Amino acid sequence: MTKPADARARTMLPIPDRRRPGLTTYDAKDPDTSYPPIEPLLPPEGAPNVLVVLLDDVGFGAASAFGGPCDTPTAERLASGGLRYNRFHTTALCAPTRSALLTGRNHHSVGMGSITETATSAPGNSSLRPNTKAPLPLTLKLNGYSTAQFGKCHEVPVWQTSPMGPFDAWPSAGGGFEKFYGFIGGENNQWEPALYDGTTPVEPPRTPEEGYHLTEDLTDHAVAWMRQQKALMPDRPFFLYFAPGATHAPHHVPREWVEKYAGRFDDGWDAQRERTLARQKELGVVPADAELTTRHDEITAWDDMPDDLKPVLARQMEVYAGFLEHTDHQVGRLVDTLEDLGILDDTLVYYVIGDNGASAEGTMNGAFNEMANFNGMAALETPEFMRSKMDELGSPTSYNHYSVGWAWAMNTPFQWTKQVASHWGGTRNGTIVHWPSGIRERGGLRSQFTHVIDIAPTVLEVAGIPEPMMVNGVQQAPIEGTSMAYTFDSAEEPERHDLQYFEMFGNRGIYHKGWSAVTKHRTPWLLVQPDVPPFDDDVWELYDGSVDYSQAHDLAAEHPDRLRQLQRLWLIEAVKYDVVPLDDRTGERLNPDLAGRPTLVRGGSQLFFAGMGRLSENSVVSIKNKSFSVTAEVDVPAGGAAGVIIAQGGGFGGWALYATDGLLRFAYNVLGIHQFVTTSEQRIPAGTHQVRVEFAYDGGGLGKGGDVTLFCDGDRVGAGRVEATQPMIFSADETTDIGYESGTTVSADYDARSSHFTGRIHWVQLDTGDDDHDHYIDPEERLRIAMARQ
Repeated sequence: MTKPADARARTMLPIPDRRRPGLTTYDAKDPDTSYPPIEPLLPPEGAPNVLVVLLDDVGFGAASAFGGPCDTPTAERLASGGLRYNRFHTTALCAPTRSALLTGRNHHSVGMGSITETATSAPGNSSLRPNTKAPLPLTLKLNGYSTAQFGKCHEVPVWQTSPMGPFDAWPSAGGGFEKFYGFIGGENNQWEPALYDGTTPVEPPRTPEEGYHLTEDLTDHAVAWMRQQKALMPDRPFFLYFAPGATHAPHHVPREWVEKYAGRFDDGWDAQRERTLARQKELGVVPADAELTTRHDEITAWDDMPDDLKPVLARQMEVYAGFLEHTDHQVGRLVDTLEDLGILDDTLVYYVIGDNGASAEGTMNGAFNEMANFNGMAALETPEFMRSKMDELGSPTSYNHYSVGWAWAMNTPFQWTKQVASHWGGTRNGTIVHWPSGIRERGGLRSQFTHVIDIAPTVLEVAGIPEPMMVNGVQQAPIEGTSMAYTFDSAEEPERHDLQYFEMFGNRGIYHKGWSAVTKHRTPWLLVQPDVPPFDDDVWELYDGSVDYSQAHDLAAEHPDRLRQLQRLWLIEAVKYDVVPLDDRTGERLNPDLAGRPTLVRGGSQLFFAGMGRLSENSVVSIKNKSFSVTAEVDVPAGGAAGVIIAQGGGFGGWALYATDGLLRFAYNVLGIHQFVTTSEQRIPAGTHQVRVEFAYDGGGLGKGGDVTLFCDGDRVGAGRVEATQPMIFSADETTDIGYESGTTVSADYDARSSHFTGRIHWVQLDTGDDDHDHYIDPEERLRIAMARQ
């Protein structure tokens, strides 16, 4: 579609200020004094508002708008007034998809080959976006759009996630968004989130008991922002990116949204897949001849699951379905706001139902606390334990995930799941585009191959904004996506995006003109896979998408020459976009030294001061699988010590040094399943004192226990035992806080809202390894020791 010519040179951003020479008078009252009026920077005439909604971890076969069992009336409403896309693709993982969406480039091209926590020094996996590839919101802002993001940002390199930044990769700094309200990282507790307003840490406005829920809060802020923007800037279009973090685990939702699904999933995932495919064909969102792909051996049949676990498994899916419907309802509030403001018809709405396929990171049994599997400790969640926690799933006392079987069913009719970039189960997501002023057809279906990198060029085209050649003085690399605008008026228009590579953790594939060649390298929910083959030994499959929508029939044996051609083409694309070297390492990539990425803190010692908080695990010296000590100098009031001195993690895993009833305590919480608390034998006296905990790790492997000793002014005042520890990660969202605890509490001995230390904390020092000093640190030597260990 064409737009009227614009006088401004929009290919160079910021648009250069140029003043024409002319008569300059001495007296402003001189009749010859004449200057053109100041005109605000606006996009070209006719540029629409843009709302991009990106849900998290929703498979193609989950939402009712695409035949799934989870009711999504908002998606259905938008689809009836717009277009469904049934061959839209993502990257198979969250941060890569988000980086691709916001830049219009392939995820490796912008350094996001995987999630930020596994970044390496290789260009395609560094998590660093090159300044030659400016994000879409920055381009729009520099062209006069108002820009805002609400929700999840998982694109900040982990060594830049502390409250001190640097903020170059944060949404409201280098990301181009004028407003950001949400969280930094891969997931968050929907009941007790770690929030940021811009770059400032903030606490939720209410408690779960008062009805707080993160997705509702994000929607409240997005609605308020849209109303204010149109009230104050009615002539200026906006770009709003709503990425709520739902329905990523933990699956948290008010109970009333769950109960309507009671009993719907009692017959299991195999039966659900058959129902979903039948509904998909009835809706016409898959071809009439589409086939249900075969269940792989790694996925257990419903009939083979233990009978006593099946009620828990069914409840997991009920909770998830309620969570997705609740999320869709919040999106509906955004749509209602657009309608109330009278701008729905003039707003281009992208509703991308999932940033990858459904997540299979919950093991075959599902999880009460998904961190158990990430720590290799899923065996702690026995069937008996899961049954005892069944009624808590979805509530503030859970951190739950559903079974691999449900993830597979939510990707109907395709093979595999999230992380498996080779097959459509990991990368094909139902997508809806709604724009009555720009799309004539209502309720149409589009089957051209499209990809998440196509959103950015589409927005630029419909806004009449050229792709920038220069941004902030840096020459820009070309956008790699293809505008989807050509599909708006015709379902028959030949597809223009006919070549696309895929890769994630060695799972890889290539699409070219209807054919796809794919190879699955790793199974995502198996943390330890000793039989992972060399890349050259991976078995490739071949599918003809013109007659096989779901990749049900492998044609590799019938067409070996075509398979070889596509394999070579994959390698060419991989070299072009920094996909190689392929990297299927797991534990090594979690170690910054082995991965080659920076760390915020170096050495084995770290000094903290009261009031510091919201420190991610990557901002704190790691105490996992080793001995450590914590020393703090505190002033205790006459009424006795109470509150947190330092806490890392929260109620679903972590540790804390704190005081209750004047007694010093150390708590170690293993996944919210086991808690080990050591208490001093005497109260901490009033006045200035040094308190200390020493943890002597048993050694002999990962996740072992250790002995705990408490000291006050160098004197031993208590001892205890921790029988097991978490070897890999405490939490994906809980942080380290000094003098208080945000989020959930490590121990049930205190409440987060009353966890502030009653006295004064002078400093807290965390040390790992063998101590080279006494149990009492001379105050004059404290800073020297801390600095020497950095």
